[in-house]
Amino acid sequence: MFVPGIRKQKEAKTAREKTPEEIRREKLMAKMANAVSATVFVLVLTVMSLAVALMANFGAPDWAIGVVTVVGLLVAFYLLFAIKIADQWEKAVVLRFGRFRGLRGPGLFWIVPIVDSVTAWIDHRVMVTPFAAEKTLTRDTVPVNIDAVLFWVVWDAEKAALEVGDYQVAISWAAQTALRDIIGKMDLADILVGREKIDRELQQIIDARTEPWGVTVQSVEIRDIIIPQDLEDTMSRQAQAERERQARVILGESEKQIAQSFLEAARIYGGNDAAFHLRAMNMLFEGLKEKGALVIVPSTAVETMGLGGLSGLTALSQGIETRPGKAQRPGEEAEE
Repeated sequence: MFVPGIRKQKEAKTAREKTPEEIRREKLMAKMANAVSATVFVLVLTVMSLAVALMANFGAPDWAIGVVTVVGLLVAFYLLFAIKIADQWEKAVVLRFGRFRGLRGPGLFWIVPIVDSVTAWIDHRVMVTPFAAEKTLTRDTVPVNIDAVLFWVVWDAEKAALEVGDYQVAISWAAQTALRDIIGKMDLADILVGREKIDRELQQIIDARTEPWGVTVQSVEIRDIIIPQDLEDTMSRQAQAERERQARVILGESEKQIAQSFLEAARIYGGNDAAFHLRAMNMLFEGLKEKGALVIVPSTAVETMGLGGLSGLTALSQGIETRPGKAQRPGEEAEE
């Protein structure tokens, strides 16, 4: 009878992630036999079968055939479970009657089935463990979420197998607790600008905790820091206001420098009438140089510049209009 609920439970069980203990057991089951031991097992069974067939053809007694069959099966199964192969990056932990016998590998090695057992395969490559601290309060009571990555390696396989139950799970929990401790001792502003400092402190703390397990931490890297959305909006507005304030300060400093330059120019022109007149004439020239420009100048200003009254000013403007490409500056002689 088909029950939908049972099928859903099975699908949910297969869909969930495997625990480290389940992964370790699957690895031990996969390592019980290998290609070399399976090949030797088949060869021994083949030789035994040929021997039994020859004995039967030559009329050997049944008890002899039975002995050869039993011995052949025992040898075949012994070699199937006795021959082990460790990869280049791993070590096998061998126990004999429950006591530590030694480390084996990499490469081909032997054990005595039933007497010896391989309880763990320790990987000596650099491992990566992601960990996070969710909704952890900082010293100024701000909840933050921080994601980080831990890079570590096993340097002593014996300690990793004998000193801790599951060193991979232990390293993950040690990293999480260390990250929470550091967050609780720092303000949010220090966390946002001090990622490198947090990385160094985490590496030191986690390395001190995992050293008795034969594990060393190579580096810790903070991937992301997530703060509440309302606080993020507030900080964004604060940063924008700070940028506007800096822009206004820079504009004020520029105005101050310009005013100081004008003050210096006024002092120079105040003590030198000729320079002042030349500057005024140059400004008038620049204004009249544009086509269609109309410049209204008081008669007193024209007289002080020595242009000869309104007639001189009119002549100057007419000269500029007739020769726009070769306009002369005041004080320059006209070319013949």
